[in-house]
Amino acid sequence: MCIIEIVHAPVLNKGGSTLQNPYLPYPVRIDEIITETEDKNLKTFKFVFLNPEDEDKFAYRAGQFAELSVTGKGEIPIGIASSPTEKGFVKFTVNKVGLVSTFLHNMKEGDIMGLRGPMGNSYPWDNLEGKNVVIIGGGFAFTTLRSSIIYMLDPANRSKFKDIHVIYGARTPGMLLYEDELKAWEARDDIHMNITVDGTDDPDWKYNIGFVPTITEQKAPPADPDTYAIICGPPIMIKFTQPVLDNLGYGHNQIIMSLENRMKCGIGMCGRCNIGKEFVCKDGPVFTLDELNKTPKEY
Repeated sequence: MCIIEIVHAPVLNKGGSTLQNPYLPYPVRIDEIITETEDKNLKTFKFVFLNPEDEDKFAYRAGQFAELSVTGKGEIPIGIASSPTEKGFVKFTVNKVGLVSTFLHNMKEGDIMGLRGPMGNSYPWDNLEGKNVVIIGGGFAFTTLRSSIIYMLDPANRSKFKDIHVIYGARTPGMLLYEDELKAWEARDDIHMNITVDGTDDPDWKYNIGFVPTITEQKAPPADPDTYAIICGPPIMIKFTQPVLDNLGYGHNQIIMSLENRMKCGIGMCGRCNIGKEFVCKDGPVFTLDELNKTPKEY
């Protein structure tokens, strides 16, 4: 009898992480659930690895994503909201929009599920050291931007970056994520926070009113060789923010975008997320605008 041994070779993704079996999720426990928005459709899940050694294997960088796996229901790709500087847990903010996310929203603290990843590339942190960083986010896409802000503000990292500007908007005050952290960041003197909403009747609202592209035009610093912009948000926000940055003089190699494009498998095998020859899940989700200009206009 001939015995054939099948060996799963390690897979190295662009984030630098090694996956021994890219289809096998790590078991995690829901440690905490936070309802983020007034419509209750956005919840942040704090996961703890059942096996402590799995946390070391799940080595990620700000900007990457992972697949949240629910047995019998499926899995969904979600950007990692926690920072690699936060130890002992990993966070994801999930919008209730489909079967898996709805089931996850109905789960309880203490429930067990799976986490597959990390996947994709990250924001180019080595290239951003010594630079000014402008964070531009809208809606629930602010998750990987939260990860990035926490990462840059960590005492071990803050001196690596120059000025940090944040422009973050939502439809209404009740739809803003991470309310306590927004207030804490605003109170600091080493980060410039610009929070905005599309509109509000709240007489106590003390921040900006206006769409993210408009506030970007008003508040973003002008371009120079040491200033880079990171954008993550709904396609319509990105569409109207790009010309604003063009007018401010940002080169397309200085505009960094994080895309979501029908991702499914997370490792470039199913072919659902390609833009030309690029796979968003494997070659991205982070691209410079210069890189995207070389692809078909599908994003």
